[in-house]
Amino acid sequence: MVEPDRNGHANLLYEVKKYLKSKSNPDQAIYAQHLHRLDRPVSGIVLFAKQREVLNNLSDQFATRSVKKYYQALTATAPLVLGGTLDHWHRKEKKKAVLYDQRVEFSEKASLTYSVAVNKARLFLWAIELHTGKYHQIRAQLASLGCPILGDTLYGSADLYRDNAIALHASQLSFNHPISGERHEINCAVPFGLLCSE
Repeated sequence: MVEPDRNGHANLLYEVKKYLKSKSNPDQAIYAQHLHRLDRPVSGIVLFAKQREVLNNLSDQFATRSVKKYYQALTATAPLVLGGTLDHWHRKEKKKAVLYDQRVEFSEKASLTYSVAVNKARLFLWAIELHTGKYHQIRAQLASLGCPILGDTLYGSADLYRDNAIALHASQLSFNHPISGERHEINCAVPFGLLCSE
């Protein structure tokens, strides 16, 4: 979980602030704020800012979609087309994402591109570029193709992955450095381990 909730679960924002406090002068004020979130069962990169000015710069980049977000996922089934773009109208309904082919009330556009490869474990590895960041978007869009993410029982997976986790990983973020302006890339190794071995 990225931020605190009403149930007092452990959260990443608290842990980041605690870590920064341990590395700083005891009298120094600590600031940290996340730029985006991941669903609780998803692993991978979460970007934090340690200064408000940096937060504002990066927030603008997220808003204008100049930040590029890449994910990897595992499914037990493959789509009929092993690469392409998925476009839907997305709406959150009772803690679940519902997709429509046409615009409906309170819906927003959801888009991603993907390519799929098979490995020796007979699982399908998806490389995904997320163009919009809607609630449960990747999970719902892959499930719409009959390819729920491994372990994602909410969207129809009958296959196990790990306790309290699904096989979806935020593997790369690309953005303009807030100070230098140079393009910056962060990568995080996929944790699927033996499931991805060739």
